[in-house]
Amino acid sequence: MTERHPPHDCADMATLRQQIDQLDRELIARLAERASYIDRAIELKTENGWPARIPARVEEVVMNARTTAEATGLDPDLIETIWRQLVDWSIAREARVIREE
Repeated sequence: MTERHPPHDCADMATLRQQIDQLDRELIARLAERASYIDRAIELKTENGWPARIPARVEEVVMNARTTAEATGLDPDLIETIWRQLVDWSIAREARVIREE
């Protein structure tokens, strides 16, 4: 992992791009880690006879993401859009294994 530099310390576009690329790799690694938790959710939902989509939980996850975005100064509408896509992907993945679709 490369050393992180604050944006204002990036003297040129090459350095700035390296930092963005590193962050992208870290985000992807965290999304892969999140997917491993979805794999465990599939197991637990299957064992308990629960459906892939639990609407109240979907809304809770999205609202948590919005709240976190607002607290960090990030556009909550953007984060809601991204998170709904992420949650929909996760549920579709769960449903395929649980055999709902």
